[in-house]
Amino acid sequence: MSTQPLGNLLSALPEPSSLESFQDIISRSGCRIERIVSWGHASPPGFWYDQDWDEWVLILHGRAVLAIEGFPDARQLQPGDHCMIPAGTRHRVESTDAGGPTVWLAIHFDEPTDTGRPSSDSP
Repeated sequence: MSTQPLGNLLSALPEPSSLESFQDIISRSGCRIERIVSWGHASPPGFWYDQDWDEWVLILHGRAVLAIEGFPDARQLQPGDHCMIPAGTRHRVESTDAGGPTVWLAIHFDEPTDTGRPSSDSP
């Protein structure tokens, strides 16, 4: 049985960039866990994510504002806050902390192997 080296989701953060950083932590059939680091990033105006898979997100550090279609108010997220986003639920990131990193843990369930997401920085 092989063991994975220990890791820390709050260490070795990427430098601020014009792109968010996406790093796969674990990828298995039916489940992918990733760390996302945002530095004041937001979804482009008018853009909504509409995924074919369920996604659960947790804020580990920083702050974010998440809009979910069908809810009148955007959700203010801070460390420890988490949210399940069912497949087919349109959502967008209104803002993330401009004064420092926002570190997300995202778990994607039953995700297709090709996410259609452009590659970006990885720590």
